[in-house]
Amino acid sequence: MKIISNLVEAHIVRKVNNNLEFLLLKRANHETYAGIWQMVTGSINEDETAYETAAREIKEETGLSIKKLWVVPRINSFYYPKNDSVCLVPVFATLIDENLDINISAEHSEFMWVKKNEAITMLAWDGQRKSVELIEEYLTNKSSAIHFNEIELK
Repeated sequence: MKIISNLVEAHIVRKVNNNLEFLLLKRANHETYAGIWQMVTGSINEDETAYETAAREIKEETGLSIKKLWVVPRINSFYYPKNDSVCLVPVFATLIDENLDINISAEHSEFMWVKKNEAITMLAWDGQRKSVELIEEYLTNKSSAIHFNEIELK
């Protein structure tokens, strides 16, 4: 078995009336995992860092150009039986202005802004749900022990 890290997970969050909302995207019918709700995900290109991939995938899947990205202090993982590997997935988050337009790519059929509890019920994997909880805890200052490293993008 080998360990690989060739994917990223990027959560887009906005504040509306002091409430956090998470952007979820529904996978298109022609995609793998058709019909599931997810955050932005994508594959790391050979010449990219994980955070560059997150910013690129956010742009490709939503049309948003972001200036800052946080490294969420968690790594999601899953086993891929086809090549007997465990994939480690770094998690990122960005906070955007509530009035920005979302233009989804052909990878997705629709999008929805949801609060934390709804996101947790809609996401398929436990690691993604835990990421949402951690992001919400950090952005609402519920824990002074959590620290997210911020990356300024060029």
